[in-house]
Amino acid sequence: MAVTESRPLNEVVFLTVAEVAAVMRVSKMTVYRLVHSGHLPAIRVGRSFRVPEQAVHDYLRESYVGVESA
Repeated sequence: MAVTESRPLNEVVFLTVAEVAAVMRVSKMTVYRLVHSGHLPAIRVGRSFRVPEQAVHDYLRESYVGVESA
């Protein structure tokens, strides 16, 4: 993913797994599954993960399912 390519690394806002879960309104386990499956990019800091905020917004935008009118 081009998160760091579009912005300098010092300007990237990183979220914890708990913060991502709150934004997406899902459990932390769901966020861990998305990270481990490669659907949501993250960096490892010690034993925890940090997810670029823009990656969360991109994932939600790409995952959006619109309702078609019949």
